[in-house]
Amino acid sequence: QVQLQESGGGLVQAGGSVRLSCAASGLTFTLYNMGWFRQAPGKERELVAAISGFGDSPYYPDSVKGRFTISRDNAQNTVYLQMNSLKPEDTAVYYCAAIRRTDAYTGQYGWDYWGKGTLVTVSS
Repeated sequence: QVQLQESGGGLVQAGGSVRLSCAASGLTFTLYNMGWFRQAPGKERELVAAISGFGDSPYYPDSVKGRFTISRDNAQNTVYLQMNSLKPEDTAVYYCAAIRRTDAYTGQYGWDYWGKGTLVTVSS
């Protein structure tokens, strides 16, 4: 049974930083590319960062490029999202997701496994 468990969300002031973690179990971690999505109230879920199973070639959309950094520790089966210079519009539930390493990881669809999400609230 695959489980992705996010942690690290909370309330932060604008301009601040938060680091999210996602611990994976029940899968061969290195065989999966990993991603972070977010969904704000009334908006569609969007991919904000992704990284290959090898831990290279990170992907970021323009909305977070330069502010967010994704990384992974394959020995710990964990993926991280470091978020800096946070803005109120970054407020959302953040989800961890996994997709097979043979599949592309820069798109919104086709992800195999999802976590339950962690809420990040950025106050102005």
